[in-house]
Amino acid sequence: MSALFENYDVGGLHLRNRVVMAPMTRSRAPNDIPNEMGALYYRQRASAGLIISEGTPISREGQGYLFNPGIFGPDQIRGWQKATQAVHARGGTFFAQIWHVGRVSHTSIQIAGKAPVGPSEAQGGKAFGYDAQGRPNMLSASKPRALATAEVKRIVDDFRQGAINARNAGFDGVEIHAANGYLFEQFLNPGVNDRHDVYGGSRENRCRLVMEVIDECVAALGAHRVGIRLSPHGTLFDMPEYDDNGETYLYLAREIEKRGLAYIHLHDQGGQGMAPLPMDYLRTFRQTYGGNLLLAGNLEKESAERMITDGLIDLPVFGRMYTSNPDLVERMYNGWPLAEYDPDTFYGGDARGYVDFPTYPEDQARKAREAMIADNQA
Repeated sequence: MSALFENYDVGGLHLRNRVVMAPMTRSRAPNDIPNEMGALYYRQRASAGLIISEGTPISREGQGYLFNPGIFGPDQIRGWQKATQAVHARGGTFFAQIWHVGRVSHTSIQIAGKAPVGPSEAQGGKAFGYDAQGRPNMLSASKPRALATAEVKRIVDDFRQGAINARNAGFDGVEIHAANGYLFEQFLNPGVNDRHDVYGGSRENRCRLVMEVIDECVAALGAHRVGIRLSPHGTLFDMPEYDDNGETYLYLAREIEKRGLAYIHLHDQGGQGMAPLPMDYLRTFRQTYGGNLLLAGNLEKESAERMITDGLIDLPVFGRMYTSNPDLVERMYNGWPLAEYDPDTFYGGDARGYVDFPTYPEDQARKAREAMIADNQA
C-alpha cells in the first residue's frame, strides 16, 4: 500500500492517512462569521488525514481580506463549531490556522479606518477590501504604522486567546500562520523589520515574536496541539530576499524542536509563481528538524509518495486539488481521475465552485442517468 494511505500519529492524534488538506482562503463567510455552507465544505473533505482550516484572523486588526471567518468573537466561535462538529462526525482531524496579516491589510477593513500594523512603516502586499466605490476589490495594502514595543505583547495575547477560542470551537489544535509575507514573516525579514528594540536587529530578536506566540499557545493548549507554517526563502507579498534567510529558519527549526510542537508545515511558493524552495535547503531543514514535517506546494500523488519514501517529509499537503475534489483521498487511492479546479471561483461568491463539486461516484452516477435519459429520448 502507498505510504500516503498509512495511519499516522501526530502528537497523539490518530490520522487515518497522511493526506493533509491545505489552508486555503475562500472568502465565503458573510460578516466574517463561519456558516453552514462552510461546515458543509469541510465535511465534504473530511476523509483527509488532517484538515487545516483557512486562515482565521485572531483580531479585526489581523484581518486582510473581506469575508474571512475570524476566531475572535463569540458568534465566530459558534460558527466554527458547526464545521468542527461536521468534520468530527466523519472521523476527521481538524486544526485551525490562526492568523494576523500585519501590514497586508487595508484601512477599509480596519476598525474606524485605522492603518494596518507591522514591524515598521514599510508598505507592501495586496488586500481584499472596499475600493473607493464601496465595492469589494483587490487593493494595494495601506501604509502601515509600526507597532510600539509595548503593543507587541497585545499581539501575543491575541494569539493566545485565538488558540483558546479555537479549542472552544472544537478544533483539535492550531497552526500558527508564520508564512507568506504576513506579520511574523515581516518581523523575521530585516528588509521589512528595521526595529532597534528587542524585536529587531539580531536573528534572535527578529524571531522573538513568533517564539513568544509559540510559547503562549503551547501553555494554553499543549505542544502536541500546536503546529506552525513557515515559508523559507519566500517572497510573496513583496517580501525582500535577505542573506540570513536560510539560517533564520534553521534557527527556528532548532528552537521549535526543543518545544516538541505537533509539526512544522513548510510552504514552497513555487506553485504560486515565486521562486521554488530549493531541494537542497529542504534536505538541510529535514536534517535540522526531527519532528513531524509537512510540505505544501504543487504536490501530486507521485511526488508526495516519493518525498515520504525518501524521508524528506512526513505529511504532504494538497491545496488547489482539494477545491474541486472533495474525495481527493478516495480518488488517489483508487486511481480515479481528478476533476479540474476552477480558479475563477477560488475567492468569494456562493456555492458554485465551493460545495457543488461531486465525488467521483456521484459524478459517474450523474453521467449514467444522463446517458439513460438520452437513450430513452433517442
